[in-house]
Amino acid sequence: MQANWHVAGLVVQAQPQNILAVSAALNELPGSEVAASDAEHGKLVVVMEAERSDVLLNQIESARNIAGVLAVSLVYHQQDEQGEETP
Repeated sequence: MQANWHVAGLVVQAQPQNILAVSAALNELPGSEVAASDAEHGKLVVVMEAERSDVLLNQIESARNIAGVLAVSLVYHQQDEQGEETP
């Protein structure tokens, strides 16, 4: 059996006054975690992961739709396929 794994690194620009609410909303998205933030400038570093690319794209779109989010920039994406080795 083969399994895919996708991970994305994002920079999310938010209105500084909404940084806490945006951060909480991002952390509630499945497979998402705010790894770092700069509240003064409204910037968040977010890691998202999913088993399928369409799910990951939906997560990124959900991040864009959070109130207070100004921009979402994809800075990293990796896909790994894991499966049984065949001789």
